[in-house]
Amino acid sequence: MIKEVLIVEGKMDVVAIGKAVEADCIITEGFNLKPRTLKNIEEAAKRRGIIILTDPDSAGERIRKFLAKRFPTAKHAFVPREEATAAGDIGIEQASPESIRRALETVRTLGWASSERFTSKDLIQNGLSGGANASARRAHLGARLGLGFANAKTFLLRLNHYGVTREEFEQALTEMEMEEEDGR
Repeated sequence: MIKEVLIVEGKMDVVAIGKAVEADCIITEGFNLKPRTLKNIEEAAKRRGIIILTDPDSAGERIRKFLAKRFPTAKHAFVPREEATAAGDIGIEQASPESIRRALETVRTLGWASSERFTSKDLIQNGLSGGANASARRAHLGARLGLGFANAKTFLLRLNHYGVTREEFEQALTEMEMEEEDGR
């Protein structure tokens, strides 16, 4: 049983999570966050802590940002977009139990004080920004680091605010590049 309460968007997300782990969930019903739902999330955050696990799409990201501002101690889990897509639909309900478990194993806590450990130069030098394959590389690295898919600006923000160390970054890059070489 996961100690924290998972915050998800819909009923089918709860079904998918139930196939992966034993956890209590609160459903946001998309961005339709009713006062009662926010009160329930607030109580869960105080008593047990919360993990935000929204869909890896733009709507899920808007919900995540809103909740992260309102609940700054929340933890964040990300299922990679490619692991949460089926039949043209993107969402946690599309993710396999293994993908959900991996996301929950790499939970991150947002720190509002930026470490400025990483700069846009790091992204450019490592093919994560400005190149033809940059988006795919960010998605792959984001999955390895538990940061999810993001554009370059958001990816840099997550690197600096979610406690990623230089060592973690370098190791994930090395592993990713070894996989890319093996795939050629």
